[in-house]
Amino acid sequence: MTKIIIIGGGAAGFFAAITIAEVNPKAEVIILEKGKNVLQKVKISGGGRCNVTHACFDPRELVEFYPRGKRELLGPFHKFMTGDTMEWFENRGVPLKIEEDNRIFPESNSSQTIIDCFTSSAEKAGVKLLLNQNVNSVVKKDNQFEIKTSEETFIADKLLIAAGSNPKMWELAKSLDHSIIEPVPSLFTFNIEDNRLKDIPGTSVPNATVKLLGTKLESSGPLLITHWGLSGPAVLKLSAFGARLLAEKNYIYKVEVNWLSKTTEEVLQELKSLKESQPKKQVIVKSPLTDISKRLWEKLVLASDIRFDARWADLSNKQLHYLANQLTKSEFSANGKSVFKDEFVTSGGINLKEIDFKRFESKLHKNLFFAGEVLDIDAVTGGFNFQNAWTGGFISGNAMAEK
Repeated sequence: MTKIIIIGGGAAGFFAAITIAEVNPKAEVIILEKGKNVLQKVKISGGGRCNVTHACFDPRELVEFYPRGKRELLGPFHKFMTGDTMEWFENRGVPLKIEEDNRIFPESNSSQTIIDCFTSSAEKAGVKLLLNQNVNSVVKKDNQFEIKTSEETFIADKLLIAAGSNPKMWELAKSLDHSIIEPVPSLFTFNIEDNRLKDIPGTSVPNATVKLLGTKLESSGPLLITHWGLSGPAVLKLSAFGARLLAEKNYIYKVEVNWLSKTTEEVLQELKSLKESQPKKQVIVKSPLTDISKRLWEKLVLASDIRFDARWADLSNKQLHYLANQLTKSEFSANGKSVFKDEFVTSGGINLKEIDFKRFESKLHKNLFFAGEVLDIDAVTGGFNFQNAWTGGFISGNAMAEK
């Protein structure tokens, strides 16, 4: 009987284990989980609702959400991607729903539904789950692998390492001759101290464009002002694509915010029209731009050298230009970063050049597989990191199930 060990009781590990056991019922499949609970990242994902995947059904479009792994995932996504994920869960009694922003959640709005699906499917398929198994070493012996945990020693014919972005797992991979791309944070918010953002946390705009000055990197989408600076999808996407560059800068950098995602000239013309149409109205009293809240409007008006009591008729062309620039070219100095909620994602991991992505198998050792965030693959927020886990688990699981 083929003995297959999976290190890591997370998303990719469970998906692979269930796939192996269902394709090859004669294989002995064991999950080794270091903790007392499994699927903890699934549990906290999406605020406890589990953002299962994202409603993007074209592999070429889907890979664009991966700053690292874009090229390598294109082939795998042609084999198993979003639609396959939805079908997989629905076939196991877990209906999913697509929300307005294209994120996909279980209809139950509870991550426990996904956890229960995995644990019951694994048990039904005959997968053995062993908890409190802290793996200390992995050694290749002839054509097998010796895995030593804090509790016992296992011998495996095939081995999958799917323990996420775990430094200890990277050390194990190094001991098996693999090289590691040094990890740095990927999804984070920008720490900014600036009077324009002070005292207005919770303020948001629906479609801003954020640029990382001195680079070609920019991102558009919803933007949120927080107690510590800037967050929201536009910032998180920019942090993911700029992860390595910002780490090199020691997280001291400048960003430019276009609050309206319009050209400066377009906004200037709108402001001139407002001066003509409502000359007697006080500028600061109410935001004339629907995408800008009153609180943010006040901050940007005062930053444009416009008096608190000024009326539209009082504004000079120079002040109108200042205001147009504040609305489309607000420059901020950032110093530091903050983790986005509990969803800590890293850029880094096992060098992708050392992996055969037709099977998610090591090019260095036959029957050694890797899946999930242990690889140097990461994505923006929105269910994409889980899709990488499902795809890697499915493909590596099918490869390991071969007799």
